[in-house]
Amino acid sequence: MGRRGKSLKLVAGFLSALAVTQFFGVNTSAKAADTVVVRYGLFAESIPLADLQTAATTGEFPSSLNTFTKRLSEQQRRSLLGMLRMRIPLNVVTLSRLLNTQIGTTILNDLSKAVVRKDQAGTEALRAGLVLGSNSSQGLSVLSFIAAYPSQRLEINVPQAFAVMGSLNNAFWRTQQFMFSLSPQLVPKPSQINLPFDPSQPGSASVQVLKLNFNDQTRTRNIPVDVYWSTAANANKPLIVFTHGLGSIRTDLRYLAEHLASHGYIVAALEHPGSNQTNVDLAIQGKTRIVQPQEFLERPKDISFVLDELAKVNQTAGNSLEGKLATNNAMVVGYSFGGGTALALAGGELQLAGLKQRCQSKLATFSIGETIQCIAQELPENTYQLRDNRIKQAIALSPTTSLIFGDTGLTKVEVPTLILASSADKTTPALTEQIMGFSKIPSPKWFAGVIGGTHLSVKDPSTTLDQADKPNTPLSGGEIVGEQAADVRKFVQAIALAMAAQLTPEAEKYAIFLTPDYAQVASTKVFPFRIVRDIPTQQN
Repeated sequence: MGRRGKSLKLVAGFLSALAVTQFFGVNTSAKAADTVVVRYGLFAESIPLADLQTAATTGEFPSSLNTFTKRLSEQQRRSLLGMLRMRIPLNVVTLSRLLNTQIGTTILNDLSKAVVRKDQAGTEALRAGLVLGSNSSQGLSVLSFIAAYPSQRLEINVPQAFAVMGSLNNAFWRTQQFMFSLSPQLVPKPSQINLPFDPSQPGSASVQVLKLNFNDQTRTRNIPVDVYWSTAANANKPLIVFTHGLGSIRTDLRYLAEHLASHGYIVAALEHPGSNQTNVDLAIQGKTRIVQPQEFLERPKDISFVLDELAKVNQTAGNSLEGKLATNNAMVVGYSFGGGTALALAGGELQLAGLKQRCQSKLATFSIGETIQCIAQELPENTYQLRDNRIKQAIALSPTTSLIFGDTGLTKVEVPTLILASSADKTTPALTEQIMGFSKIPSPKWFAGVIGGTHLSVKDPSTTLDQADKPNTPLSGGEIVGEQAADVRKFVQAIALAMAAQLTPEAEKYAIFLTPDYAQVASTKVFPFRIVRDIPTQQN
C-alpha cells in the first residue's frame, strides 16, 4: 500500500471506526440529530449526540456516557475518542462513486445488518448518510454521518453490531490464532554458526541513480524508472527489478535498492502509472478509479516492457550502462500489490473463477488486500498467464495472493521464490495472503517471517512519515515504521542480497543467510525472525 491513504482503505477504515462507535452508542437519527439509540434485545438506551460532540472536542467523555465508557480500558477510551475525531479526506463525488461500485455496495449490505429498520432500506440509508456527511462543512466523520443519516431514528442492534465488528478483517485475527498455535514449533534451536560477514552492511561500491523514462505507445503507458548502479556493476550479476505497492511510488524500497547496488547489482525501480500515488491522488479527487481491473494485467506487462527497453540500453554505444544489464537473467522484487505482480511474472497463473464468486458477499469481513483483489472480478476471462521467462528468481514482500491466484495458480510458479510475511500485518494478513500461498509454490522456496512486524515495516522511512497520527483500527493503523522498524529493514537487506547472489557464482557463499540459523542470529528482542523451507503443520 502507498504512503498516503487509498480511497478504499480510508472508507473501510472509517466504516470500521463507525462500527466500533456503534457498539458504544455512537449513532443517531439524521433529522432529529440529537440522540443515539442503542438496542439490545428488548432494551434500548438513548444518548445525546451533543455529548458525543463534546467528547470529540474536549477529549473527555461526559458523565452521560458512563454506562458505556466505564467498561473500557484507558487505551480503548483513547481509541474511541480518536475514532470520533477521525476525518476522511474524500469529497462527495469521490465517495459517491466508491460507494456505488460493486465492492462498495457489497460492504454496505454487510454493515446494514447491524441497523434496525422497519423497511428494507438499510443499505441505501447508510449510503446516503455517508454521502451527505461528506458534504458537511467539517467533512466526513462518524459524527457528520450520524447527523446526516436520513431517518427519524437510527437504531443499532448491538449483538449484530458486535458480530459485524468481530468479523472485520477476519483474516488478520485468524493469522494471530494460527501463529499462537504454531509458535511452539517455530521456537529456534540453539545455533553456534559463525557468519563469514554481515550481509546487511552496505557494500564498497559508490551508488549512482540514473533516471529514465520509457513510453509504451502500444499500451499508452508512460513508465518512469530509477536505475541504481555503480561502476562495480557487470552483466555477471542479475538485473533486479522492483515493483511497488498500490498507491505507492518507485522509491518505496529505496534503501534496499541502494543496498543491493552498493554490492555491485543493478536495480531498476519502476513506477506503474495505473496504480501509483499519482493515480490514487486523482481517485481521491474523484477523477478516476483507485485502480482499474486491467491493472492486474498491465503491471506484469510494465515489467516485461521495461526489460525490453533496458535490453536496448544495454546495446547503446556510449551509454553508462552499456554491457552491464543482464536483462535475460533478472530477479523481480515486489512489495504488497507488487508482490502479486512478481509472482505472476514468475509463472503464477491468475485464476479468477473462485474470486468472482467469493467477492459477491461478506466483503466487510475482508482485509484491505482481499478487497483490492476483488476488483479483478471485472476482468472478462477467468485465467491469465503473464510469465516472463527472463525472470529467473522472485522475492515477494507481504504479497497479495489469497484470491487472485485461485486454488492452483501458485503451483505454476517456475523459479526459486522467497516470500516474506509479517505477523501483525493487517493489510495483507500473513495466514491468508502468504502462508497458505507459500505452501502451494514449488521448491526451491524460502519463507521469511517477521514476528511483530506490520505491513509497512519493510518500506523506506521516507514513504511512511504520515503514519504517526493514523488511528489504530481493525483494518489499518498501528504500523511499526521508521526507526522502530530499522531491524526489519536490515533483515530484508540481508536476505534479499543472499537471494540475488543465488544467481551468481557466489551462491554457496551466501546460502547460509537463507537458513533458520541465520534468522536466529539476526533476531532481536523486538523482532524475532524466522526462515523455513516448509511451513510446519499444526499439532493438536
